[in-house]
Amino acid sequence: MKFLILPMLIFQSGCTILAVADAGVSAAVTTVKVGVKAVSAVVDAVVPDKEKDKK
Repeated sequence: MKFLILPMLIFQSGCTILAVADAGVSAAVTTVKVGVKAVSAVVDAVVPDKEKDKK
């Protein structure tokens, strides 16, 4: 029975590390997406739209 508990604990800690790393990557990706949307909105506001000028 002891031989089964130790591998189970090792595998669970590996899953925990993977989950923490995944959460960190997800947070970083979300931050980058928000930053890109903000920069895009500023660029759209500053750069004039040529289609509007033609009408």
